[in-house]
Amino acid sequence: MGITRNIAVISVAIVVVFGITGKAYTQELITADLVNNPQKAALNWMVNCQGCHGADANGSPNGAPPMPGVIASFLLVGGGREYLARVPGVAISPIPDGELADLLNWMLLRFACDDLPADFKPYDAAEVSALRADVLITQAASERDRLLAMLSASEAKREVLVKDINDKTPPQNCGGARG
Repeated sequence: MGITRNIAVISVAIVVVFGITGKAYTQELITADLVNNPQKAALNWMVNCQGCHGADANGSPNGAPPMPGVIASFLLVGGGREYLARVPGVAISPIPDGELADLLNWMLLRFACDDLPADFKPYDAAEVSALRADVLITQAASERDRLLAMLSASEAKREVLVKDINDKTPPQNCGGARG
């Protein structure tokens, strides 16, 4: 009886240790090629974004919008990519341009990996620098509504596009170069 219990406890401990380590290791692999410093990006998320958006980016009532299932959609409409770097919480953050590019890439990979277009191009410091210079101080909500309306109007087209992309693209682990 004691040996069986000990084996069960050891088995659970092994699963927990390898499960936690495996998840962290997988997350590092997912972002390693597209994010220069995944650990720093995750820390920037916790310090600068998580307070409003929540640990799982599900947003807050009457506050920060949710990201899963939405954020990658912005990459499918004109002005959407730019919008993500121009919203006030991003554009006026104290994070340096390179780290902010990493954070945007990390967020997209972490919260929308399966929804990214096959031709996704990671943000870089120069792009982020240019975009954040034109911050959407008072227009963020109206610009978001405009972009979401564009997405909604083309939802059927989007579903066809995503299906077409998925049919033509081999399964991805969201790491490494795409295309």
